[in-house]
Amino acid sequence: MSAPVSVPRQGWLWLVLILMGAGWGLSQPLSKIAVSTGHQHFGLIFWQLTISALVLLALLRVRGLRLRWDGAACRIYILIALIGTILPQSASYSALVHLPSGIASLALTIIPMIAFPIALALGTDRFSWRRFGGLCLGFLGVLLIVLPEASLPEPHMAAWVLVAMIAPAFYAFEGNFVARWGTAGLGPMEVIAGASLLGAGISLVLAVGTGQFIDPLAGFGAPEWAFLGATALHIVVYTTYVWMAGRAGATFTAQVSYLVTGFAVLWAMLLLGERYPLIIWAAMAVMLAGMALVQPRGQKTLGNGRAPGDTPVRDG
Repeated sequence: MSAPVSVPRQGWLWLVLILMGAGWGLSQPLSKIAVSTGHQHFGLIFWQLTISALVLLALLRVRGLRLRWDGAACRIYILIALIGTILPQSASYSALVHLPSGIASLALTIIPMIAFPIALALGTDRFSWRRFGGLCLGFLGVLLIVLPEASLPEPHMAAWVLVAMIAPAFYAFEGNFVARWGTAGLGPMEVIAGASLLGAGISLVLAVGTGQFIDPLAGFGAPEWAFLGATALHIVVYTTYVWMAGRAGATFTAQVSYLVTGFAVLWAMLLLGERYPLIIWAAMAVMLAGMALVQPRGQKTLGNGRAPGDTPVRDG
């Protein structure tokens, strides 16, 4: 991999970063629209993974690459499919049914907070008081959301905030797994393509078995178009994320996390008409400050452009 470029001399990378944040942020309210008429998680995940697999396999073919199907590769595909999409997305879609989109988006800011203690337990990172302070701020932000009665539109939503936090927990574990054990020599696009393909098969069985399969011939309305838009954004922006990490380095690219959160809340206000009490804005400020403190600084990038212990940003 070529050395990261000098970011100050490549100011256009900031524009790409902003567009990435806007695109990823938009996927959250689109997902909220997708679940608004009763579409359930396994059905949505099946089509998300199927579309992703088709697009990524086509890109690999254009580049003259083929997926490996040895035992080590298949284990990586299955694990990433489960902890990177099926399990966390099941929690995210379920929580979005009950939570405002903006509040569900705030849950994703705790990914680096959860990743830090996992990295300490695995021995891939060292203790830092600065990052520990960020961890404390992150969970203070969560408490500001779930404890005050005035923070959420309905009291029962507090439990669904905790459900929404299941997704970042899986994403944090996924990032630490990759940092600790690698991807069996597979590149990022190969991992995502293989995981999408096998994950589509797993989620198809779950969708049919639970009666959640979505028939695309039943008609298209706003939820279906919103889901397609969110899936397309995920493919485009995540591919750009991988490219950006290799081009500008993981530390610079990780700043998209702040933009995703801000844009997700902004899009929810513009598209869904959501409004939040002052306590939610305070929680957002505290959680973003915690994320800034807990992010690794000045680390060398790995072969896939990811810093040790770094966790990929997700669309939720």
